Amino acid sequence: MIKYNKLVRDGIPALIASQGKACTTRVMDNGEYIEALRAKLREEAEEYFKTEQDKQSLEELADLLEVIHALAAVHGGDREQLEQIRTEKAERRGAFTERIFLLQAEE
Repeated sequence: MIKYNKLVRDGIPALIASQGKACTTRVMDNGEYIEALRAKLREEAEEYFKTEQDKQSLEELADLLEVIHALAAVHGGDREQLEQIRTEKAERRGAFTERIFLLQAEE
């Protein structure tokens, strides 16, 4: 058997079983789950940085969103709350759509 020792999507064990293969899983406690989600966030971000095509980039960004939504849930939030916070911050401070690169500012 190949050892993975990592967080996987909920449907992966069933997918493995549907291919006639066996796997071993366990459910993580909350602290371990948060740590695994943070590692998955890094992993997915690294995969995004390696992409060169728009379709691949969107796939990796969708994976990042999935992890972000799971992290929001463990911190007591949900998608709607995240979007509300994002919208409020964008209204107060702007978004990143205008491609502004700050060169310097007075202290």
